[in-house]
Amino acid sequence: MNIIVKEAYWFLKRGAVGGGKAVVKKYGIVGGDQEHRKKKWREWWEREGKFKSSEITQALSFKKPKFSKDLAEFVGIMLGDGGINKYQFTITLNTLTDKKYSKFVQNLIKNLFEIPVGVCLNKKFLAERIIVSRVDLMSFLVDTVGLEKGNKVKQQVDIPSWIKDDKGYYVACLRGLIDTDGCIILHKYFSKGKEYCYKKIGFTSRSHPLLRSVSEILMILGIKHRTMKNGWDIRIEARKDVEKYFQVVGTHNSKHLERYKIAQIK
Repeated sequence: MNIIVKEAYWFLKRGAVGGGKAVVKKYGIVGGDQEHRKKKWREWWEREGKFKSSEITQALSFKKPKFSKDLAEFVGIMLGDGGINKYQFTITLNTLTDKKYSKFVQNLIKNLFEIPVGVCLNKKFLAERIIVSRVDLMSFLVDTVGLEKGNKVKQQVDIPSWIKDDKGYYVACLRGLIDTDGCIILHKYFSKGKEYCYKKIGFTSRSHPLLRSVSEILMILGIKHRTMKNGWDIRIEARKDVEKYFQVVGTHNSKHLERYKIAQIK
């Protein structure tokens, strides 16, 4: 007599396959009538499902910081290279030139909100996106901090009023703005066979209210500047005003500081 010993529950796979084929033959799809299932699920959701507390649907917590210089600088960074929607905010930097600055921004966010920070690299475009996802945090940034959702140019964003009312805040915000949307321009020229080089600070924005606010802050700080004919660019050109900017406002972006020092040597 031949006896074959099989593993326990050996028949389950064969039964599952047979059952699946029978369901497909009867309904044309595994899972029965999909529209009926969706309808019943919606009825349940509206009746009781959405009112039940669940770890999956519960909003994740975060620290709500008070108004501060750090929060003001974060606002400047967001107004410069940031974007916000209902679910998350992103800050896009250059993977090469902003490598050190990215670490500063990530630490600033962690210290302000006590939340994890994600980073997504796009090697093709040399872009690094700092990403934070929190529904309640986005509401806080809009309703309390004063940031705007969506396209910043279309929204014609501006510096929030709570920042404009405090010198420490608007200096920090200006630093965040120029560290992201600003640049150090090295102007070189030759005269009588000798090369000369001096530096300018440039800031560009397509939001008129934001440009006006930056100009007003610079005037308050006694830093002379001019708005270019195109209406989108601000330039700090005189040597003493560039030096004053770095003395009063400063920078946390090493690429700006390095170009500033190069110009000093020249």
